[in-house]
Order: sequence, then structure tokens, then C-alpha cells
Amino acid sequence: MSDIRPFRIDIPEQQLEDLRARLALTRLPEKETPDDWSQGVPLAYMREILDYWRNDYDWRRAEAKLNEFDGFLTEIDGLDIHFLHVRSPEPNALPLIMTHGWPGSVCEFLEVIGPLADPASHGGDPADAFHVVCPTLPGYGFSGKPAAPGWGVEKIADAWAELMKRLGYDSYVAQGGDWGSAVTTAIGIRDPDHCRAIHVNMVSARPDPIDDDLSELEKRGLAGMKHYQDWDSGYSKQQSTRPQTLGYGLVDSPIGQAAWIMEKFWAWTDCDGHPENALSRDKMLDDVMMYWLTASGASSARLYWESFGSFSAGDVQTPTGCSIFPKEIFVCSRRWAENRYRNIIYWNELDRGGHFAAFEQPALFVDELRNCFRLVR
Repeated sequence: MSDIRPFRIDIPEQQLEDLRARLALTRLPEKETPDDWSQGVPLAYMREILDYWRNDYDWRRAEAKLNEFDGFLTEIDGLDIHFLHVRSPEPNALPLIMTHGWPGSVCEFLEVIGPLADPASHGGDPADAFHVVCPTLPGYGFSGKPAAPGWGVEKIADAWAELMKRLGYDSYVAQGGDWGSAVTTAIGIRDPDHCRAIHVNMVSARPDPIDDDLSELEKRGLAGMKHYQDWDSGYSKQQSTRPQTLGYGLVDSPIGQAAWIMEKFWAWTDCDGHPENALSRDKMLDDVMMYWLTASGASSARLYWESFGSFSAGDVQTPTGCSIFPKEIFVCSRRWAENRYRNIIYWNELDRGGHFAAFEQPALFVDELRNCFRLVR
């Protein structure tokens, strides 16, 4: 079955009324004991979010923005895959598939799709144009939820290759961060006959054996890994071992789902201590809504159960571009990356931005993709 069906987001008003009712009945915990974010999202900030979400946030604005781009569903291996597909007006545009991660969504890409697909209308060079495909990971957002094990990174990569074939793209490039980085890397490994090159903005590679010749970036990378293990990885342990148990709370409590995600916007953006220095309140809640409205708390977490242990498996011969944003969860040096990515054609270390690169720094992100993939056009 290879039909592609148009899909427009149209959330029933009853669902929004249910959300408002649940928010009105929120039972909050007591205040954290330290005066910072070290125990999680502070109560005072979560109260602000609760009030704003109930009284000021407008989902219909977000829905209209998402619906500006053509959306579709197609069934692959028995599962509906949701994706945005924007064909460039430029006849020689390069097909590009971009993959989000957790706790992200296609919302991350809304400000970069236009400049990538139609650079001439955004002050760019028409020669840099892309046909843009943004699929939603299985179990996330408006994609279907797998009913049996097996939808790990490799299967998703194969599904994305099938999607590009189904759209008529015999040759394409791929991009991703977070889980999107793992899926994109797997595409580079598994579909080298059609994937011309890949670009990742979270480079996952093992450090060399520790020696006395570490660069400053490598020292930061090792410190970031230690911080992640000691203070930042509890979510991944829970999602990779007991996603179902976690899901009961996330699917039932909107403020629980919001806090679970927004803590990562604080931890993983270049925000100088407050997430709204990097992302607006509306942007964060738009992303949260992609999980809340689709009840994806458990189904999205299952990708960790499927693939967290093999996130960095396999060496890559496909031409690779790497953009290193300074506030990534942990940063990787080029010499470490070359242990895995054997054909790096583009490397750049930026001075601002974090884990959600397209969301935080859309203009920089667009430039990185243009600069990288210009080398394989």
C-alpha cells in the first residue's frame, strides 16, 4: 500500500476544553528546596506556565501555522507516518529529509522550511533550494503508534528511505539532531545508494582513549558527558526501561507532560539559565501540545526502550556534515567524530545555539545546511 493521503490538523474543540478543565484541576507539588532549577522546573515558573496555558495560549494559532505547510499520511510497514512535504519552486532543488528527536517535533522546523525550500523569497540563492520532507517519528505527534516491538532507529531509517522513494526522490540528503541524528546516521549506513550525504547537529561518537592532549572542546565534551550521566540522564533511564509506567502520568496530566519537556528546554538550549531566553513560551507550548493532543507520552518514550542502547551503532562512509553548537548536551571534536564518520566533508563549530538548533537559531541552521550540502550538489 503506497497511497499518500493529505492530512490537515484539526483538533476538536472538545479536546481543548478537556485540556482547560484538566489545567484548572491541576494539583501542584510543594516548592523545591533549593532556589534554582537543580531539582527540576521551579514551582514559581510552572505556575506561570499553568496560568498562561489556561488563559492566554492559542492552539489555533499554532494549528494554522502547521497547516501552512502541506501535511500527509502514508502507511509504511503497517504504520501511518505523518510528514510535511514542501516542494521547492526551483526545478533543480535537492530533496532533503529532516528528522526531529525527543522532546521535539516538526514544530522545530517551522521557521526553516520556507528559507530552505524557497531561498529566493528569503534573501538566499535559488541554487541552494531543497524539496523539504519533515516526517514525524513513529509514536510521536500525528504519526501512528507502533502496537508491537521493532520500531527502532534502523527500521525508522528504512521507512524514511521508503518514504523518499515513494515521493519520487531517487537521490536525496538527510539531516537530524537528537534521535533525528541517530536516524539520519542510520540512513547514511543503510541507504548509501540513494542518500547522497547526511548532516547532523548532534554528533555521537566515542572519545579517543583519554590522554594529555585534549583540546578545550574535548575537555568540555568530557565534562558534558559526566554532567549528563550524573545530573541529566534520569529521563532517559526511565524512558528506556519503563516507558509504559511513565506514560500514565504524562498522558493524564498536561502540566506533568509540560514539565517533563520544558525542563529539557532549560537544560539543553543556549538560554543562560532561563528557557525563554532561547525559546518563546508559545514555541515551547506548541511543542508540548504535539505530545499532549496526541497522548504520546508513552509511545514517544518507547523509542528509548527500542534503541537507546544502540544509539551510536555503526560506522558511516556516506559524506557527512557536522555542525557543533556550543550548548549541545555534549560536544564532539572532529577527531572523535572521525572515529565513526569516515567521510566528513563539512565541519563547523558555532558560537551560539544548543540542542534544538533549528528551533533556537533558525537562520544559523539554514546557513549550515546550505553550506554543507552545497558540497554535494
